[in-house]
Amino acid sequence: MVAARAQSEPLVTEAIVNAPVSEVWRLFTTKEGMESWMVAHADIELKVGGLLRTHYDPKGALGDPNTIVNRILSFEPERMLSIKVDQAPANFKLPEVTRDMWTVIYFQPLEPGMTNVRVVGLGYGDDADSQKLRDYFRKGNAQTLEQLQKKFWPGCALCEKDESLTVPAATTK
Repeated sequence: MVAARAQSEPLVTEAIVNAPVSEVWRLFTTKEGMESWMVAHADIELKVGGLLRTHYDPKGALGDPNTIVNRILSFEPERMLSIKVDQAPANFKLPEVTRDMWTVIYFQPLEPGMTNVRVVGLGYGDDADSQKLRDYFRKGNAQTLEQLQKKFWPGCALCEKDESLTVPAATTK
């Protein structure tokens, strides 16, 4: 019998996006949406068991060894999307550890035209490699959500004149 691995607390990253939930959902669940802010190449089959394939390198191609392949575990349109790594990129240093984790992304509509995006990473263990992976995603998820926020604040005239008016930072717990 294999011993159960001790589980860490979920890794939660949240950000408020200055866009309606329908638009934020589209940016996470369509090729055109993902390529407009997050990755150089994307392909998504939005169905339970479908694949979400991405590639950050503009010179790369979907299907090459550095393609990230996630499997869609479940979704509720404009509310929640859960994914699990099927294939880490070849250049990723901790591919084995990704097998035990999954991610749930929640989309909560706020006041008109605003969305709270909450990314919850689950399945991290207490071992050293799992904690390295957790740190990697702590930084990466915050950067990703801040990049999404900036998509809806480009060239903010007031922001350029008053440095105190910046995009609200993503928070991680």
